Amino acid sequence: MTANLESQTGTPKLSVVIPVYNEEDGLQALFDRLYPALDSLASKRNLAYEIVFVNDGSKDRSAGILAKQVELRPDVTRAVLFHSNFGQHMAIMAGFEYARGQYIITLDADLQNPPEEIDALVEQLIHGHDYVGTIRADRRDSFFRKFASRAMNRLRENITRITMTDQGCMLRGYSRRIVDLVRQCDESNTFIPALAYTFAANPTEITVKHEERFAGESKYSLYQLIRLNFDLVTGFSVMPLQIFSGLGMLLSLAAGSLFIYLLIRRFVLGAEVEGVFTLFALTFFLIGVMLFGLGLLGEYVGRIYQQVRQRPRYVVQTVLEKK
Repeated sequence: MTANLESQTGTPKLSVVIPVYNEEDGLQALFDRLYPALDSLASKRNLAYEIVFVNDGSKDRSAGILAKQVELRPDVTRAVLFHSNFGQHMAIMAGFEYARGQYIITLDADLQNPPEEIDALVEQLIHGHDYVGTIRADRRDSFFRKFASRAMNRLRENITRITMTDQGCMLRGYSRRIVDLVRQCDESNTFIPALAYTFAANPTEITVKHEERFAGESKYSLYQLIRLNFDLVTGFSVMPLQIFSGLGMLLSLAAGSLFIYLLIRRFVLGAEVEGVFTLFALTFFLIGVMLFGLGLLGEYVGRIYQQVRQRPRYVVQTVLEKK
């Protein structure tokens, strides 16, 4: 049953932002759980809400399904349709642009994070927390994904000093102040949860349920996960460059010491053919380090290149909403 609140016809207090990419098989199941959960929350807390779907250039029938849902629940539903695929984080940024609430919740469309958990995040926001992170309990992912996630979490925390127990969970809560600050950051590539965490004055984390994906498969391949963490590390710290500079100094000292040792050995004991392969191995190692360093430097240069082009981060084709 639709929440019958006077404030529901005005500016909503809560905005739920949901990026959608090729989710036609699971959208109806999402609707069947999301709207009852939010209607119940609205009645319980006397809090008006809206849902902002952002279709990230889906190639299936997702856009059409969202259009029908806007017609069914025009009082609380809006759909932002991208011209093409710009990525999950850009979809969230667009959702932030169109969200009107004082509390903003981000949620995946695959039902791995139950919509019923939104109430727990809203409670933390009402109590004064400006950023609410989440930790997935009994995570329903493969061993490889869980291991990779833990490794990336430790790497990120050591390099950027940003503490997020579970950076891969999309279910998060933001205050209006945090969202406005994130929108002011005109970065071509950004990791929104980490950026929001740096602006938060009173962040917190809570544990939420985690379920099996209702339909479809993860949109993040191994390459995209690596790419995401490169963006995170290079976007929030220059420590990798500093580490590489220190490594270069150590290798230079080691190479110089080895050269002096081989030179002295040559004059004392004479030349030996057996040392050629050791030199080859050392040379290949140094070449590998240099290539890694060039790639790391290229990450930073690439970010500068993307930024100075000043191209739009995303292109909105149309917005479906009640007139």
